[in-house]
Amino acid sequence: MTAPVPKAITLHKQSKVLELRWDDETHHLPAELLRVLSPSAEVRGHGAGDRILQTGKKYVAITHVEPVGRYALRLVFDDGHDSGLYTWTYLRDLGDRQERHWAAYEQELKQANASRLPAVTLKAWTPDA
Repeated sequence: MTAPVPKAITLHKQSKVLELRWDDETHHLPAELLRVLSPSAEVRGHGAGDRILQTGKKYVAITHVEPVGRYALRLVFDDGHDSGLYTWTYLRDLGDRQERHWAAYEQELKQANASRLPAVTLKAWTPDA
């Protein structure tokens, strides 16, 4: 069976959403979801159970979308992440099961006592002498 291929792909930079228009429906995938569920080894790890929880990615954006052959996209994110190939089958699954993927991700964050928000570094304030 041949993987479905989107009819159109649009990157909405302001809303940080990748729109994929398929024959039967349209998916709007947030950059954050695409980043935290990247199919790269950096995120998935190199074996079963090696997945690395991605935190602090709430405001991440996609800066570039590059087709890879006729089967995938390579996404470049503003945090420097640019590895992993998003196949049509994987993108379709992310769109079709987006709510389930979000719920699982948020549950992982909760269990790890982690956040979608980026870490903020505070400098100690010292008065002028």
